This record gives sequence, C-alpha cells and structure tokens, in this order.
Amino acid sequence: MLVHTNPSSSRFLSYRSKAILLMLIVGLSACSLPSLETPACTESRNSLREFFSFHFGNDMKFSDESLKLREKYLSPEFRAKIASTPAGTDPFTSGSDDLPKAFRVGECTELSPEKTISTVLLFWKDDTRTEQREIKVEAIDVNDSWLVNNISR
Repeated sequence: MLVHTNPSSSRFLSYRSKAILLMLIVGLSACSLPSLETPACTESRNSLREFFSFHFGNDMKFSDESLKLREKYLSPEFRAKIASTPAGTDPFTSGSDDLPKAFRVGECTELSPEKTISTVLLFWKDDTRTEQREIKVEAIDVNDSWLVNNISR
C-alpha cells in the first residue's frame, strides 16, 4: 500500500513546531527578566504601601491617638516633627483637612542603601472634583524596618 503525504502539510507541522518552540523560549525568558528596581526601593515601597493602606483605612485626621496608631511606620525624628500638627488636618497627605480618597506609590529613587525618596500620588474624586497631587516621601531603614522620615508637598 502506497501512502501519499502532502508536502505542504509536513511543512505546516514544521512551521507550527517552530512557532511553538519560539513561544516557549520567549515565555521562559520573560520569567527570568531581572528587576530593575534596587532592593532598597522594593523594600521601602512595600513599607510605604502598608503605611498608606493603614492610614487610608482609618481616620486620617490628625490626633494624638492617630499618631500613636501610626508610630510603628514613622521614624522618631518625623514623629517629633509632626507632633504639633493641628488636630483635624492630615500631615501624611495634603497637610490640610482636604483629605484624598486614594493613593498610589509611584517612582522610587535610592539615595543610599538606607534611604529612598518615593513619589506618592494622591487622588480626589467626587461629583464635582477629580484631582491628582503628588507628594514626596522619604523613607529610611532603621533596624531592617523602612520608616517614613519626611513628607514634602
């Protein structure tokens, strides 16, 4: 019995096999792309996300009690600096009683292995207003914990 093979179908299989192999190689190499961010930025960014998530999830208006709840995220110097903040304002975001609705931790710059500056975007959105502002947050590594050391607007 003579079996006839279609040359175009065998060529199709080889193209298909090559395509699958190429996709597999690209897929595996994509998994091994190195992170372009420094370890200091990665660690400080995670700490800032945790701090701002806690802050936005609780009463954001300043009081002695709210400062005490946030002290594990703050350097002793920064705690002392903001201790005299007027009640009802927010020293961690707008610096006033105009409280944002959301945040996003953005770009990070490593100043040293123990100090970073990150951009934090603040968002206001309601029926009459959509606004975005940027603050800079300095974080320092104190005993393997990244703490907020300064906020500038």
